[in-house]
Amino acid sequence: MPLEDGDPVRWRGQQVNGEVSSTPRHRGTGDPPPQDTPATDGSTTETTAEGWEPRPALGDSDVTTEGALQQVGQEPGRREEALMVELSELVQKVVKSSSWWERHGVDISILAFSFLLLPAGFLCLRSAQAIPFLAGVLILGVVHHTLTVKGSHLASHNALTESKSWGKVWAIFFIEICSAFTAEQATYNHVKIHHGYTNVIGLGDSSTWKLPFLNRYIYMFVAPLAVPIITPLVALDLLRNVEWKAALRTLCCMFLGLYCHYWLLLHLSGFQSPWSALLCMLLTRSLLAHPYIHVNIFQHIGLPMFAADRKPKRIHLMSLGVLNLPRNALLDWSFGHSLISCHVEHHLFPSLSDNMCLKIKPIVSQYLKQKKLPYNEDTYASRLRLFLQRYEELMVHAPPITELVGIQ
Repeated sequence: MPLEDGDPVRWRGQQVNGEVSSTPRHRGTGDPPPQDTPATDGSTTETTAEGWEPRPALGDSDVTTEGALQQVGQEPGRREEALMVELSELVQKVVKSSSWWERHGVDISILAFSFLLLPAGFLCLRSAQAIPFLAGVLILGVVHHTLTVKGSHLASHNALTESKSWGKVWAIFFIEICSAFTAEQATYNHVKIHHGYTNVIGLGDSSTWKLPFLNRYIYMFVAPLAVPIITPLVALDLLRNVEWKAALRTLCCMFLGLYCHYWLLLHLSGFQSPWSALLCMLLTRSLLAHPYIHVNIFQHIGLPMFAADRKPKRIHLMSLGVLNLPRNALLDWSFGHSLISCHVEHHLFPSLSDNMCLKIKPIVSQYLKQKKLPYNEDTYASRLRLFLQRYEELMVHAPPITELVGIQ
């Protein structure tokens, strides 16, 4: 899908405050992604998402994205591929020179330490005093999100180990037992669709995070509390798309994870009634649900979107359609660097661990800026204000398409 020299690039619609505005094109957001969808550049989705082995903030003054799109239209496809190859070589040198501790050990240690904190959290809940009890809720809430968000995310990309067999084991453990979701569908939807077609309309455009029937305040501040309930229900619905053996395994793992949490609250934390234990489960499992929902929409929605047959090559697609948030100690620990401050790096090199994404961040940011490509960064507060102000446009209506004219 090469670009011809001199081809112009234009927005479909108007640019308002540095972002795209156009007549919305409505489409359903609940449709399941197509199975085995080939990438439009001739490769498979899996190759697009995981094929590599081993800064301007959006706002009123943002003009870098438009300039980069003009550059996409003026450069031939071979140069785009050469840019990605050159950047990959720079990153590979860093990876090869890194120790196992840097590549996997740091993140495994964070997950292991989180497991060791579990007994302290359950025991704190035995206290009748407010401060120890709240400390128990905080510990269990942070541990839960570390295992279910950071652990599941790394496991879905096989970034915890270099063994595919062990990677499958960790995926089942973190995604199915800890997160009460189905490993096959989580991996397919995230790795092959979201990463393979980042910000491509109808595929990886983050539409699954949209609930257009909710108003902005309900969606942003109330609905996240229901995530622990919605997640297993969605998983049960998706089991229709997997083999019966995998579905049976998932059901057993989901039940095991949920029941163990419930049993420990009754027998280790000393809850007297099932309803109080279930309420505590909901509280701890939704403790960081608000930033979890926010992060998933802040880093893609509102950025350029593309049609499946009108998308640029990989390096431009990821630099245009992905945004980094600033470092945050709590979210870095619970969600991982690749979901917070190194999301651009993660989308370019998805098989790398959180710690390695942080290590290559200076190289990637410097390279993209040298090549006059966007390196999108913005603050959490700024994105929150943007989504509250433009909720209808960004979350209710279908996103406008960034049209690249002249793609063959």
